[in-house]
Amino acid sequence: MSAKITTQAGLLAALGRREVAPLLELARRVRSGDPENLEAQAARKYWPALMGPDFRRDRSEGGANSLLNYGYTVLRACVARSIVAAGLNPSIGLHHENRGNAFALADDLIEPFRPLVDATVLGLIEAGVSEVTPDAKRRLASIIALDLRLDGEVTPLTVAIRRLAHSLVISFRDRRANLAIFDAPDRNSWSRWVGRVPGEVADVERISADVDVRDV
Repeated sequence: MSAKITTQAGLLAALGRREVAPLLELARRVRSGDPENLEAQAARKYWPALMGPDFRRDRSEGGANSLLNYGYTVLRACVARSIVAAGLNPSIGLHHENRGNAFALADDLIEPFRPLVDATVLGLIEAGVSEVTPDAKRRLASIIALDLRLDGEVTPLTVAIRRLAHSLVISFRDRRANLAIFDAPDRNSWSRWVGRVPGEVADVERISADVDVRDV
């Protein structure tokens, strides 16, 4: 959760928005299991700073919310596949423990990657796209090809997700948390992702067909 809030702060900083320092302070205070519910406190500062003072994150709403739903579902599908490939059970979560959630562990591991979707959705909104059109789906699905830095190397987001899942297996084996979290993106990377032009990405159409926004 700390990594997610830190990444949210990095996106706001790259855009010159407020609330960067308060988010970093909340990230610093996060403890295992987030007993103080600092994630929710961060969200109340983050979303208005990113999307405007009138924005509220609501999964049932349209517009930017529906775009966020779709982008998160693309990521969730990638994370779930990596979890299964690593030999883990996606229904057994760490922070998310809802017995009715078959992808609780995916919902745990997706958290640091969510701001990448947020940046892409912000770019779509600023370009006048407010619905989940076929073009918007392609752009959101292309998130899987974003380059991230991890352990001093540049790697596609899909590889970063696989390495995170594998590092969780090692953490369980060694009984010591040592998760492979990607490095904080720099200002240029954030700016590029907000305004990036969608390119050709392998399996984009298949991923677009697989996702179901009701599952976010």
